[in-house]
Amino acid sequence: MAVEDYGRIGNDPVQAVTLVNGPLRARLITYGARLTELHVPDREGRTADIVLGHDTLAEYEASKAFFGATAGRYANRIRRGRFHLDGRDHQLDVNEGPNHLHGGRAGFDRANWRLDEATETRAVLSLISPDGDMGYPGACHAVTTYELADERTFRITMTASASAPTPVNIVHHSYFNLAGQGDVLGQELRLDAPFYTPVDAELLATGEILSVAGTPFDFTTPKPIGRDFAALGAVGEGVFDSGGGYDHNWVLAGAGEAMRLCAEARDPASGRRMRLLTNQPGVQLYTGGYLNEQVIGKGGRPLQRFAGFTLETQVFPGSPNHAHFPSSILRPRQTYDHRMEFDFSAD
Repeated sequence: MAVEDYGRIGNDPVQAVTLVNGPLRARLITYGARLTELHVPDREGRTADIVLGHDTLAEYEASKAFFGATAGRYANRIRRGRFHLDGRDHQLDVNEGPNHLHGGRAGFDRANWRLDEATETRAVLSLISPDGDMGYPGACHAVTTYELADERTFRITMTASASAPTPVNIVHHSYFNLAGQGDVLGQELRLDAPFYTPVDAELLATGEILSVAGTPFDFTTPKPIGRDFAALGAVGEGVFDSGGGYDHNWVLAGAGEAMRLCAEARDPASGRRMRLLTNQPGVQLYTGGYLNEQVIGKGGRPLQRFAGFTLETQVFPGSPNHAHFPSSILRPRQTYDHRMEFDFSAD
C-alpha cells in the first residue's frame, strides 16, 4: 500500500492510494473518490491499464468526462432538476442544459473525499454532503470502499445514510477499455438484461420499459459493442457536439437486492475478460460517443470517440419522477447499499 500526495485544492491536500493484490493493481485519488488506474493481465500475463483517465489533478478538475469518479448524490439525469417528495417540490442544480446530471455542478465527483482507511488491498473514503447541497434535502453521509479482494476480484461498495428523505443514486463512472487503448467497438459485451428504458432527444428517460428483443439494445448474447451503432441514430447529438453509440439504461434480470451477474465483456485481441456482478436493478452502458481528440488522456495521448465504455450500475434514470421505476428515496435510519464486483480472467 502506498499513499502519496497528488496535489492540492486550495489548502486541502489530495491523496493518491495504490492497491496491489497479485497481478492486479489499482490507483485511486481522494478527489471525487476516483479510480485513476486499474492494471489487469492479458492471456500472456502482460498487464495494461484498462480505465481511461488523466495524468494530473488539474486535468481532472477541468474535465467534464467523470473519468473514474464516484458520482452523486443522484447520478444520471433528472428532468429539469425537479422532483416532488412527501408533499414538497424540490429544485436541484441544473448543469446539462435545463436538466440535472450526476449530482450537479458540484456533485460528489467534485469533492475531495476523506481517506479513512488504507491498506495494501483496501481503501475507504467518506464524504458529508450538507443539507441543501445542490438543492438536495437532508445531509448525506457517503462512503466508498475499493478493495482488491483476491488476485482476480475488484470490489467497489458505495453506502450512504441521510438525515431527511432524499434521492440517492451513487454510481461508479470508470470508462473501461480491455485492450488498454484504441476504440472499444470490437470488444464483445453481454448484458443480463431483457429490457431497457428508452430516452428522448435530451437523453432523459421517457418512463417506458421496453423489451430488447429484435432491437439494437439486445446484448443477451455476446456481440461486438459497435455492431449495431448504425441502427441507433444520432444518440446525444441534441445535447453534445457529437453523439452516436449507446447512452442508455438496461433493466437487469433478477429481482431483489441479491448480488447477480450484470455484464460480461471480453477483448478478443488480448483475451482479457471482465465479469461484473451487482445488487442494483439497472446498468447504464455509455460507449464514449461524446469523447473526441480534444480530450487528452494518460501519457498526453488524445482520446477518440468510443475510446471506452461505462457500466454504471444504478437505479433507473429519472426515478424520482417515475413512480413505477425502482425507488431511489433514502430515508433516515435506512442505509443505501450499492455493491459491484469485477472478476478478471484471460483466455
